Amino acid sequence: MALPDRNDLIAFIAEHGGPVDRKQIARAFRLKGAERAALRKLLRELETEGAIDRRQGRRVASGLPEVTVVEVTGRMEDGALLACPARRKGVPAPDIVVNEPGAGPLPATGAKLLVRLRPAGDGGYLARVIRRLTAPAADILGIVAEDGGGLVFRPADRGRHREFTISEAGGAMPGEVVRAAVLPGRRGPRRAIRVVERLGRHDGSGALSTLTLLEHGIKEPFPPEALAEADAAQLPDPARRTDLTGMAFVTVDDEDARDFDDAVFAEPDGEGGWRVTVAIADIASLVMPGSALDREAARRGNSVYMPDRAVPMLPPRLSAGLGSLLPGEERPCLAVELRIGPAGALRGHRFRRGWMRSSARLTYNALQEALNGPDTPPHLAHLEGAFRALERARRRRGALEIDLPERRVVFDREGTPISVVARDRLTAHRIVEEFMIAANVAAAETLEAKGQICMRRVHDRPDPAAVEAMRSLLRDLGYPVSFGELQRPKQFNALLARLADTPFIALVHELVLRAQSRAVYTPELRGHFGLGLARYAHFTSPIRRYADLIVHRALIAALGLGAGRLTDESGFYELAAHISTTERRAAAAERRALDRYAVALLEGRAGEVFEGRIVGVQRFGLFLRLAEEGLDGMLPVAALGSGYFRHDARRHALIGGAAGRAYRLGDTLRVRLTAANPINGGVTLALAEGG
Repeated sequence: MALPDRNDLIAFIAEHGGPVDRKQIARAFRLKGAERAALRKLLRELETEGAIDRRQGRRVASGLPEVTVVEVTGRMEDGALLACPARRKGVPAPDIVVNEPGAGPLPATGAKLLVRLRPAGDGGYLARVIRRLTAPAADILGIVAEDGGGLVFRPADRGRHREFTISEAGGAMPGEVVRAAVLPGRRGPRRAIRVVERLGRHDGSGALSTLTLLEHGIKEPFPPEALAEADAAQLPDPARRTDLTGMAFVTVDDEDARDFDDAVFAEPDGEGGWRVTVAIADIASLVMPGSALDREAARRGNSVYMPDRAVPMLPPRLSAGLGSLLPGEERPCLAVELRIGPAGALRGHRFRRGWMRSSARLTYNALQEALNGPDTPPHLAHLEGAFRALERARRRRGALEIDLPERRVVFDREGTPISVVARDRLTAHRIVEEFMIAANVAAAETLEAKGQICMRRVHDRPDPAAVEAMRSLLRDLGYPVSFGELQRPKQFNALLARLADTPFIALVHELVLRAQSRAVYTPELRGHFGLGLARYAHFTSPIRRYADLIVHRALIAALGLGAGRLTDESGFYELAAHISTTERRAAAAERRALDRYAVALLEGRAGEVFEGRIVGVQRFGLFLRLAEEGLDGMLPVAALGSGYFRHDARRHALIGGAAGRAYRLGDTLRVRLTAANPINGGVTLALAEGG
């Protein structure tokens, strides 16, 4: 066997789980003679780089050196860059967030950066760019536009503000979204591009979602071999399963849902408590480990939900057909019965591989109307009764309660977007949420008790540096709080309650969210800070999350429930890092698409006046969140009036100008829309008269 490359070698040492000596490595890779000498040299290089440590002659995977080279791999929802060590791409590595990219346009995906790292507190790192080493010669996306009788290219990337001249249009016309290659040449105000691919008009049906998916590297079509396996899939034999068709299961989802992972049923246990059964689609019976379907699902990691369509993790024949718990259709399931005490304590649980039939497909609004009505059917009233018990337990353990409204795009019958509205937060949503949390806890506890490896969902304690930054900002706003008051979820909730009647409450909710560590997937037992739980795993959505499918397979193996069990436990850390990344990529794409649709609805409304709240203050201007649309827009300092404005970082304010005014974080302003660009999602504002 040939000498392993550095990535394979680091991966082997990381997955070994403890110190490993050179002889063990040589035996594992079957190295002899000169190959062993080359291995010794390679190990020394990796030690010098800081990729591994030597402990009494043995090697262990190391943390990252303070100064290192990283490669940009994508963006987070808030615009920060994600990166990985450049020489360890594809190898298990902690998250790196480039939160200080330096001056100029943001580096594109694939760019290599020399950075200085500091621990983020959640096992990852924050990076400050020291120097930009390379910029990838990648294609860029944008729109063709007219300017002075000629054609120009306007990039979709917010980090690229300059237009490009078009050397080769390839037949593209003004208004078309295109993929373009930047031509070599001297840097300047107008470099040239060549159109590589035409993608349709930016105002056409679905073009903004298509642009966003391309921007984030999310592919829609499935490979032929995966589609062929989906077409050949058959439901399993119900004879060897527990018959649950007599239970009045219901699915509860949004109005536009197409795939139904879960169905619920509740009844009193006769002792003041409840029996809740959560039935989850048995995707493990339809997608076999190592199959083409499985490989593609693992690559995707999760489904992605655009405003106008979904990019499913599994082909539609499974995600919306055989695998979906459709009303009136018999389906295989993996069901968990939860025994819940009167105070909400989880007294016990058992998993069964079942055969069920959903009695009704309810929307959240329909369930809420039934619960609010005078004659609530008993099987629905029982759902609320069991929820109230679980809610009491949630309050006792002090789960974090952050209230940030979610947005959705409303379309007319022709598929044209007509508005962006906040999603209602109903008791019906909370019922399903608490049932799913309880089922996920049961899955994690079962796998731990059986000694079975588990793809856990963990949420570490907040980063102390982020908490300190939040404390500083609150102090500057006139609301001092000690560091010791922000150590547990209950304490964050108390802060939110204390400031509930202040004009800053929406901002404080966002600050609390930003202070939290990111939830990730890992085999490690680290608990879930936000939910106040010691152990947690995602089990309830195997149609749309690969992590849940892995947990299903682990449960089937641990409990001896038949075919579709977990067969390979190697590479779990690498898989956890991958699906954590695909989850963040999906969230960023979904947020970006929402912003683009919201901006598109403002495109023809230049000159109109809106109310906005200042959510960011920089020396070059203010960032405002438009109250009704939920969009962030830029108010340049030049638009604040004549005179010099001083940026007071401590007070989070711009102060000065001819009138000596101060614009502070949290202030509400009346602003006039000057430009809205749905291609890059940008909104530019001016101060309205009397604003």
